[in-house]
Amino acid sequence: MSVGDIPGINACLNGLSTVLMTLGFIFIKRGDKETHRKLMLSAGTVSAVFLIGYVSHKVMVRGVHTVFGGEGAIRSVYYAMLISHIILAISIAYLVPRTFWFAIKGDFERHKKWAKWTFPIWYYVSVTGVLVYLFLYQWWPSAA
Repeated sequence: MSVGDIPGINACLNGLSTVLMTLGFIFIKRGDKETHRKLMLSAGTVSAVFLIGYVSHKVMVRGVHTVFGGEGAIRSVYYAMLISHIILAISIAYLVPRTFWFAIKGDFERHKKWAKWTFPIWYYVSVTGVLVYLFLYQWWPSAA
């Protein structure tokens, strides 16, 4: 394994987190709180491992920016997605632990109120994280 493998691994972790969140959502809608809890804690753990991998990759490549190779309209689409992804990802660093904390404390009313905002933002960040990887490394890699 090399440093160049980390972005692909991170994309897989984001994808897995999305699957776990989807299942967690399904199970809470069915009223299965215990399975929901396990799935959401798993999604949180996978996301934390992703964050460690992301930061590690940035440190190992000295924060080098990966150039987007697309041109034309897709370039605007990519950068709009990237900017929204980054802004919302920063918020997730607070929202997810805070939402988890309410559940851990047993304050399920506040947990549910926070989750109504946290879940769609976290979901968007997870999905767009995979898309950023695909845009940068698979679909429109830089020629440089």
